Amino acid sequence: MKKILLYTLMTVAAAGMTACEDFLTRDTYDQIGSDEFWKSETDLELYANGFIQKMIPGDGTITRGDIYADYCAVDIPTGLLRPDGNVSPDNQGGWTESSWTNLRRVNYMLDNMHRCRGRVSDEVYNHYEGVARFWRAWFYYDKVRTFGAVPWYDFTISASDKEALTKPRDSREYVMDKVLEDLTFASTYCLADAKYTKGSALINKWVALAFKSRVCLYEGTFRKYHSREPSSDKPWQNDVNNADNKFLREAAAAAKEIMDKGPFSLVTGDVKTAYRSLFTSAGLLTQEVIFGREYSKELSAFHETSWYYYSPTYGTKIAMTKKFMNTYLTTKGTPFTDIDGYKTVDFIHEFDGRDARMAQTVISPSYQMKISGRTVPYSPNWKVTRTGYHPIKWSIDDDADNVLSKAASWNSLPIIRYAEVLLNYAEAKAELGEMDQTVWDKTIRPLRERSGVSGAMPATADPYLASYYDGVTDKWILECRRERSIELYMENTRRNDLMRWRMGHKLTVELAGIYIPELGKPFDMNGDGKNDLCFYSKSHPRSGTQTGVSYVEVTAQEGDNVTTYGVNEDNCLTYILDREWADYKYLYPVPKNAIDINPNLLPQNPGWDD
Repeated sequence: MKKILLYTLMTVAAAGMTACEDFLTRDTYDQIGSDEFWKSETDLELYANGFIQKMIPGDGTITRGDIYADYCAVDIPTGLLRPDGNVSPDNQGGWTESSWTNLRRVNYMLDNMHRCRGRVSDEVYNHYEGVARFWRAWFYYDKVRTFGAVPWYDFTISASDKEALTKPRDSREYVMDKVLEDLTFASTYCLADAKYTKGSALINKWVALAFKSRVCLYEGTFRKYHSREPSSDKPWQNDVNNADNKFLREAAAAAKEIMDKGPFSLVTGDVKTAYRSLFTSAGLLTQEVIFGREYSKELSAFHETSWYYYSPTYGTKIAMTKKFMNTYLTTKGTPFTDIDGYKTVDFIHEFDGRDARMAQTVISPSYQMKISGRTVPYSPNWKVTRTGYHPIKWSIDDDADNVLSKAASWNSLPIIRYAEVLLNYAEAKAELGEMDQTVWDKTIRPLRERSGVSGAMPATADPYLASYYDGVTDKWILECRRERSIELYMENTRRNDLMRWRMGHKLTVELAGIYIPELGKPFDMNGDGKNDLCFYSKSHPRSGTQTGVSYVEVTAQEGDNVTTYGVNEDNCLTYILDREWADYKYLYPVPKNAIDINPNLLPQNPGWDD
């Protein structure tokens, strides 16, 4: 009977929001015979585990949530950046009944779990209340990042509650204070006993603290770098809602609690493999992974990540940019861009003496792959990469079972790692002006030393980073940003970082790639003594063809709309992709169909109401 009830409870047909009665109201949630259900810890556990099924992100979000960030080149821009105005109130999603279903599920549990009081211990009861409130915070964090101000609901809405169904949006400050309350409760009362930590997707004290540090760092820095709340275009109500840098201090405190009391540490070992092992292992490396999603070859639980990154016909042809690759330090801990002539270092030597994460993030000259049972050198595939920096971080190196051409990847995927907790703490302290040797030694130093880089503190701000981040001069903030972009590369954090730092315009930076030694002349990409690649143009044509050489035309004649490559002033390959940014795009528009049903959602987010 309980399985039937749970199925009825956790399954709902996705439907458009066609009437107020449909919005956040479904009889299927209310008619579940709850008197027969909320009687034991097993019931609480069953219901709470349903949130994992419905709300935990899939591989596309986990491994590709940052493909439209500044350090990526892809074959088409995200709709938000397209010059044709692809995103508008008329076609924006995220506000239909199905978009709010998960919130209703959470609130239903919170409204009904009181029936278990007296049947379970207070400790267990509070744990599951914390789990539910964690997922409510998870839901609202996503909604606030997307729309800014949204209606806050902390109860199950009935079909007859017109006042609740048509309420206006609550202020962002109010909603995020409620999110903080939920995460504080979850991180206080969720348990950390073996029963609650044995599964990588189970919510426990450490997951709640780690997510709290992420959310509070986001909101604290967002308020620092955006002088006005973008969904109201008014100054922040800091005297009430952000007194004493509340969110930054909460971020630091949550991270520090894990650092001081948690069971986690960085995965170490061979500097050439330790970092990437976190993303290609069959099981999650829970020494460092706090929250993740497990897959299994034995259980035929697969995802499509390797296929997406390697296929010339599927996916968006993801490649990294030169500006990002330049931020990897030398093993001495000094900036690569301090080297005389760094702009003309060719691909073969670009990885020499560098942070070992660089060769574990993109294909390097020494990279090899097992194909048909044979391990062979594998160079960047120019049918896929747009810049020459072909990502490998999340991909499997063995094409057994055709993982590169179908959804057959079995590696488990971290969602939140201890490394991020260290970075959250470091950045919060830096933004508070409290970074020092002690903080550095506990956070940035071990991350760099894991990858064979000297952990010494920088003496001064790196001018290359300062230029990229529009004149930020604080060396601590700059180094935190460097470390985040490298350590958390493509872990669904970078675009959010740009949004909170008010760096949205960086989404339109030049998409430069590898250095071209000479147009029209083939050259060696992997150091095996054989030519692999030749870039040519109308003015510097290729002289015949060579077996094994990929030929890429890089400049177009006037009026030629076919070629998508160019060469910049540093003689680097550039991928040409039109993108546009405007500051109102820090938020998406509230969908017009939602406003038509509930005019109290007005005013529209500024900039989207024209």
